[in-house]
Amino acid sequence: MFVGLPVEFVDGFLPVKSLVFELSRRFNAKQMGFSTHTQSKAAHEALLSRQEAELRLLETMRRCITNKVKCDKDYALALSSVSSQGQKNDRTEELQGSLVARAWKGMMEELEQAAKLVKSNAELIEKETLEKLNTLCQEKRKAKKSYLEEYNRITQQFTNICEEVARKKADYQKHLEFYRLMRSRFEEYYVKSGRGGRKLDDVRDKYQRACRRLHLVHNEYVLLLSEAEQVQKDVKTSLLPALFNHHQSSLQSFIVNWRSILKEISLHWNCSSKQFIDIWSRSEALVETVIAANEYLDLQQKQLLNGTTEITDFTFDNSLVEDTSGKLQANTLTVDNLTVEWVRNKMLEVEPRLKDCQEKLSNKNPELQDLNEVALAELRCEEKKLTRQYEVIKKALTELGCEEAPPGCDIPLDTSLDGSQDNNSIDSGSVRKQSLPSPPLPPPQSQPTSIVDILRKPFRRKSVPSSPLGSRHNVNQSTSRSLVDEEWFHGVLPREEVVRLLTREGDFLVRETTRNDENQTVLSVCWGGHKHFIVQTTAEGQFRFEGPAFNTIQELISFQTSSQLPVTGRSGAILRTPIPRERWELNNDDVILQDKIGRGNFGDVYKGRLRATDEEVAVKTCRVTVAEEHKRKFLQEGRILKQYDHPNIVKLIGICVQKQPIMIVMELVVGGALLTYLRTNASVVTTKQLVNMCRDAAAGMKYLESKNCIHRDLAARNCLVGQNNTVKISDFGMSREEEEYIVSDGMKQIPIKWTAPEALNFGKYTTLCDVWSYGVLCWEIFAKGGVPYPGMSNSKAREKIDAGYRMPAPDGTPEDMYRLMLRCWEYKAENRPHFDQIHNIVDNFSSTLR
Repeated sequence: MFVGLPVEFVDGFLPVKSLVFELSRRFNAKQMGFSTHTQSKAAHEALLSRQEAELRLLETMRRCITNKVKCDKDYALALSSVSSQGQKNDRTEELQGSLVARAWKGMMEELEQAAKLVKSNAELIEKETLEKLNTLCQEKRKAKKSYLEEYNRITQQFTNICEEVARKKADYQKHLEFYRLMRSRFEEYYVKSGRGGRKLDDVRDKYQRACRRLHLVHNEYVLLLSEAEQVQKDVKTSLLPALFNHHQSSLQSFIVNWRSILKEISLHWNCSSKQFIDIWSRSEALVETVIAANEYLDLQQKQLLNGTTEITDFTFDNSLVEDTSGKLQANTLTVDNLTVEWVRNKMLEVEPRLKDCQEKLSNKNPELQDLNEVALAELRCEEKKLTRQYEVIKKALTELGCEEAPPGCDIPLDTSLDGSQDNNSIDSGSVRKQSLPSPPLPPPQSQPTSIVDILRKPFRRKSVPSSPLGSRHNVNQSTSRSLVDEEWFHGVLPREEVVRLLTREGDFLVRETTRNDENQTVLSVCWGGHKHFIVQTTAEGQFRFEGPAFNTIQELISFQTSSQLPVTGRSGAILRTPIPRERWELNNDDVILQDKIGRGNFGDVYKGRLRATDEEVAVKTCRVTVAEEHKRKFLQEGRILKQYDHPNIVKLIGICVQKQPIMIVMELVVGGALLTYLRTNASVVTTKQLVNMCRDAAAGMKYLESKNCIHRDLAARNCLVGQNNTVKISDFGMSREEEEYIVSDGMKQIPIKWTAPEALNFGKYTTLCDVWSYGVLCWEIFAKGGVPYPGMSNSKAREKIDAGYRMPAPDGTPEDMYRLMLRCWEYKAENRPHFDQIHNIVDNFSSTLR
């Protein structure tokens, strides 16, 4: 019935297969979608107001067309009456053969035909066009109601999680107050009584139960915040965009239908007179201006200023953990003897739900194609939420590993009846619970001064004497060698690198780590997964695991290797193959630091010299005080660079992880940063030199693209200038070796003016994002170190880019190079060239210059 509209749209919605295809086609067209610009409350209300106005316009059109049909019928009747009257003639016989009479009779017959045509057109509009208009009005009301119901459901989901977070926080505060009360009572009773007994045990049990409940509520709060943050992200980036895209497609289909009705009316109202032809032409011209794709542009432009949905700050309230002696950490699950079973049960609860979601989203699931876009988006959001919870829990259990028994609360529960610990390590977070003995009173002269001392002192671990096997065992190991000299000692290499090196059963190495500001030596072994054991130190200063103690760690490792005894009985781990340091792992003493030449995100950059070859190098250092997570990010650059070899990529020489500070050693590029070079030499560099710099950068990025490496921070400040003005890509701190990388940690430290729109709006990075950044880099080169989007703030530049603005060419830029920049700045990533094309273009252009 609807002209120009697929029959599937008659009910207001397409079947899923057609819907996905249609939405994909329209969403990828050159237009702005509702998902980007209509998430604010004001935009939502404006959209509803617009739809109400459209419904009122439809009612007005229906009334006018009804009146016009009535007028046309009356006009047709009048024309027919005139025709009948004109054909009556009492003197027909006398006028037989008259040319005038014949002409008049023909004119009256044609007038009758005109009357029939006017009546026929009026009846067609009444039976068909008005029916289409009524149907369109009904379907628009249904679509508006459906959109409003779905919008309210999604926003209510977010409101519910916000209220749940508030309730959980209040619950947290209540248990925190009770915990403080129980701790205060215990302190008060212990100090006043001055002795033990049944009452002391009761008070301590209440305190311990309060502590356990506080830890459980803490974990529930952490997971709920994680869920809330994911729900908010999904509402903003998935659920609302999916709803808006679907609703926009429905509204645009109505516009197509509406245009069809207008065109049909215009055709039926067309007459052959000059006046009616002019009217019809003007009407047809006006109809032709109705384009569905442009119908809502004005609405969207006005709502750009209203912004998007406000983001609730789901951050952990640090005041909740200030009085927990450091046992509870913000945004971190507490896995100890009080909570480990809860965490494991939570893992068992989350894991099957996650697998179920993944199976539903699998391409092999025949029911997947029956889901509409909104339902599919909800299922994907549920999968993301469960994945995030699973990762939080798994990370907590993995970090527990085997390195040490979890500290628990103020009272260690894992104790034997004589008050001593019965194990030196713990595997995969396993904890054994035993009853607490009544602690003996300390002597008056050693009275504890804090609640921690009061609780811990009676249960202090006893020193384990060296086994006689230690003295009898013949260890062929020199004690004169330093631990640093051992090939299997990897210094402060992070756990992620260790896991990468240990691949076969029995592979092992030794490293150092820091826990609670204390340096510890750790044995890492591949055995049914990756296990990590802290080397225990006896009261006599010897080293051991569960077996005999030795004077040096080398002797201990040699004994474990030669005896083939398990490191611990519980783990069963046996040492077979020591894993030596990789060739790029240098000793810190191999590098001599000289002048400071810069400053990075994690520490200072020095000019240095290799002691063995006297080669000059650049050395990036990592401050000792930075968090372990930042140290891992610092070493990520070295991990990426070590496998690359290209004249336009800065070369890695080695990484120093034997001791602090961690250092990355790279080739010394004599010209320094490209940005500084351009500004210093702005008056002397030639156009050919600038083009060659762009060519060098393209060659380096072409190489990285072939390695599936996304740089993510390509800019003049992160390029270096070597001999003969050769440009080298540097600073891989934000790089990822993936075809596609999705940012999940917000927009911190993102270089806004260099970053592609899809990365800023959706956190999605591909090598085509680097192409956008390359266009900005070329602009910097020809601007000779100028600041992109001069005079604009980051937010203003981002807003103007989304609106279609592109920077003009700097003075003196060749036209071919500016055209390439514009291609790199295509809003849709798939329309940008890849780096192999870019390199060919710039290389060919460079060869034409002199």
